[in-house]
Amino acid sequence: MFFRSPQSWLMPVISQLFLSRSRLLKLRHKAEKKRQEAKRPHVIHFFHQLDDPYSQLLAKALPVLQSRYNIILETHFVEAPEDSAVPERAMLKAYSLLDAQRLANRFQLDWQFVQPSELPNSDAASESNALRKKWGHYLGATLYYEGEWYWGIDRLHHLEDRLNDLGLGQTNFNAHLFPATQYAHGQITPQNTSIDFFFSFRSPYSAIAAARIFQWAHKAGVNIKLRYVLPMVMRGLPVPAEKRKYISLDAAREAHVQGVPFGRLNDPVGKPTERGLALMPFAEMHNLAEDYVMSFMQGVWSEGLDAGLDSHLKIIVERAGLNWTAAKDILRSQSNEAHWRAIAEENRQTLFALGLWGVPSFRYENTSAWGQDRFWVIEDALRAQFGACPHDLT
Repeated sequence: MFFRSPQSWLMPVISQLFLSRSRLLKLRHKAEKKRQEAKRPHVIHFFHQLDDPYSQLLAKALPVLQSRYNIILETHFVEAPEDSAVPERAMLKAYSLLDAQRLANRFQLDWQFVQPSELPNSDAASESNALRKKWGHYLGATLYYEGEWYWGIDRLHHLEDRLNDLGLGQTNFNAHLFPATQYAHGQITPQNTSIDFFFSFRSPYSAIAAARIFQWAHKAGVNIKLRYVLPMVMRGLPVPAEKRKYISLDAAREAHVQGVPFGRLNDPVGKPTERGLALMPFAEMHNLAEDYVMSFMQGVWSEGLDAGLDSHLKIIVERAGLNWTAAKDILRSQSNEAHWRAIAEENRQTLFALGLWGVPSFRYENTSAWGQDRFWVIEDALRAQFGACPHDLT
């Protein structure tokens, strides 16, 4: 039995206010008022890491953005992020080359990575690094506009929405330059087609992906194999404050676009996640694993439930159709704890063998991708094998 701490009481209330759509829109309105008072032009700051594929790809896309909107671009050359922000640097370097090329192909950008002949001098880079940190970020390939951050071409649609709301479009356009479309249904797949879904109960992006991928899979007739892992921070990997803040704010924006309830959260780091994972084999045994994952994600990421409390975990368990009395017995089982931890570690090793380290990630046969906004990679692989998807959920 765990008693509810003041933090557990306060976190859902504070996060609901901090991550609400209404607060974001108010902050944008306030930023625009300040910009007008200061008589500043509409300047978008581009933090460009020259040896980063995502930065190079974004640099290729920005002239197109500038041709559409009345904006000024200001470039700041930055160095690679610190190790604490990039826990698997070698894997990121290899994966970013593949992923950026996929993005270029998807959006029909004539781009290939070019190794820079030289990097910016340390003094100039130090100033840009400091400015980036002051404004609250840690990566290259990022855009900053009046208090809000956007990473890569993936988030340009959020920036476009904001610029359109300000009336900065030079002509009328009916679509984003780089739309966030995925989770198409109508896919024709053979029976027993299976996709691996690597996720963590502590990952907000996993929560968003779970809500959509299960819906998609039911329509497409695809089996989802659940591959849970422990969160990075519970594996001893640091997460800087700037990274935590950006991920929270960005996940809230993405959840809004995907129509997934999000924001009244109770961070399940530690015991809540361990208790949640301890019941995964139990849920799978009763063929209720997807219902249980959805109930857990909904509970901790949009309802403020503390899975460290029996009274709250009981809600999650019973809503999924599982028996709480039996679940309590399993939570006390040492053999079950060894079992689920072994599965989580096996899943982590499988993920690493794919050249991936973060969640959510997906795999279909020889195709794998990382990120809740990369499921289209799996869809493309299915289309290539089985045919087109005529409809779209987004």
